[in-house]
Order: sequence, then C-alpha cells, then structure tokens
Amino acid sequence: MTDVSTTETVPRKRIDALDVARGVALVAMATYHFSWDLEFFGYLEPGTSTTGALKYYARSIAASFLFLVGVGIMLAHANGIRWPAFARRWLKIAAAAALITIATWFATRETFVFFGILHHIAFASLAGLFFLGLPWWALAAIAAAIFIGTPFLQSPIFTPLGMVWTGLSSTPPRSNDFVPVLPWFSAVLAGMAAAKLVFIARTPPRVLTPEGWSANSPLSRLLALFGRWSLTFYLAHQPILIGLVFLVSLAFPAQPPSFSASCSAACTAQFEAEPCAVYCACAEAELEAAGKLESLLSEPETAQSDLETSAIIAQCAFEAGITGDGRNR
Repeated sequence: MTDVSTTETVPRKRIDALDVARGVALVAMATYHFSWDLEFFGYLEPGTSTTGALKYYARSIAASFLFLVGVGIMLAHANGIRWPAFARRWLKIAAAAALITIATWFATRETFVFFGILHHIAFASLAGLFFLGLPWWALAAIAAAIFIGTPFLQSPIFTPLGMVWTGLSSTPPRSNDFVPVLPWFSAVLAGMAAAKLVFIARTPPRVLTPEGWSANSPLSRLLALFGRWSLTFYLAHQPILIGLVFLVSLAFPAQPPSFSASCSAACTAQFEAEPCAVYCACAEAELEAAGKLESLLSEPETAQSDLETSAIIAQCAFEAGITGDGRNR
C-alpha cells in the first residue's frame, strides 16, 4: 500500500456538505427500493423497477453513491492509511454485506444478493488503497478507461458465479442487487480523482470545508445525520419499507398482473423486446384457445407441468425465434 505525502492537509473534521450529499443519495436509494417493494407485492407491473426510467434512476444512484465512497477513501487516507480506523470500518461493511447475502438467500433464493452495493464498497475500500499515490489525472484516466473498455472485455467464460462478480460476463446474473467490480469501480476512482483535485491539488471551495457551511436547517440536519450513519440507514430502510408495504397489502391486496405483463417482464429479462412481444402474443392466444390460460394464471406451477401447456409454450418460443440459452435465433 502507498502512503501519500502532500503539502496540503486533508481535513479530519466532518464536512457537512459531503454528509448531506450522502444523505441525498441514501434517500434516493430508498425511493428506488420502495418502487421495487411495490412491484414485489404486485402494486406495479412486473419489470417496472428494472426497466425504463427507473433502471437508469437506480444506476445513477449507485454511481453517485460509489463516487462519494471514492471521495471518502481519499479524504480518509490521502495523508497516510489509518489502519485501525480502516480495519474497523471495513469489517463493519463486510459483515453487513454478508448479512445481506444470508438474508436474501433465505428470502429470495433465486435472486439473492451475492455482490451488491455493500459488497462492492467492501471491495473498493481495499482496492482503492492501491491507487492513493496516483495523481488525479491518472485516476480520472483509469476510471474512463474502465468505464469505456468494460463492454469490450465481456465474455461468456465469466458467466459462472465464481467469476460473474467481475462484471466481465456477457450475461448478467439474476440478482436483486448486482453491482460488479467492472465497470462500477470506475465511479469510485472518479470520486478519488475529484477529491484529490479539489482537496489536495488546490484550495477547496468554502462549502466543502468544515467551517465553510453547516447543516443548520431541519432538512439538511436530517440528511447529514443519514449521511453520517449511512450503513445503519442502508441496513434498516429496506426492512422498514417492506414491512410497511406488507401491512398495506393485508388490507388492500394488489390485483394480480395480466398474463401479457408477466410474460413480457419474464421474457425481456433474457431476450430482446421484439421477439418477446411475438412470443407472449402467441402464448396468450394459443393458451386461451386451448383453455389453459386461466389455470396458468391461477396455478402456474401445476399448469407448467401440463404437457399441452408446455408444448404450446415451446412452439410459440420457436416461432418467435428465442431459445432457452438467452439468445435470439
């Protein structure tokens, strides 16, 4: 690891503006997770939270959060790695990541979280230490190279679970929260570059100094509090939101989604939209004509074992030009 000697002193006091920024990112993350919860309980159409505007909203939140992680790494260790503080913080993050994996394994085993945002932060907190000695422009250049170059490095050989966490798999795994090393580590490096440029290479703006601006309003104080207790907020917010939606669902249960919506969401998770539209239209029409659609909607597990239903689904998939390996013919 590299200790960095600089003529500037990186502030040790907390910077309210950065705490508020973390708080904003956390609240934004909670709003996205709330949309996921609504979808999980059937109040939103399947696929709503993972497609369209919400998909890019989630990515922008993750990028901003990891950018701030990079800023924090540089501010904490630019004048020398503070090993005791680093070890305490890293162990907390790693333990929280392990807790998320265990909890989601029992709650949603098919889409459990094996490398989510906390796993990435644990990785980045270690990996970022190797980059502390680089100038800001080199950090920015590496971040840009990772972001631009990752798609060109992706290959099916990285698909197994033991390698998919790298982000180099050409087929993303099924997971409720997947933030692989590449290209997301580029956001961390970008945050480190920005921190080095702003706090070390020059005098930072007063708003980014402990004395320059204070969170005095009720809203800013609340956001700063969230930012200071970011790990606690992250671990607590989703159980609370899920619990609230669950209680509402007991009194006002959601209507089951239509066949076309469910079929489209399941299909587009693996295939392109156009063949999925053909497949779902074919399946709905043929299953209804055969009198199998109602049973498929009411008892999907039983209906899927029916030979006639399976034959209809297979024939429609063939006509739409999609195969079981995640590719279009």
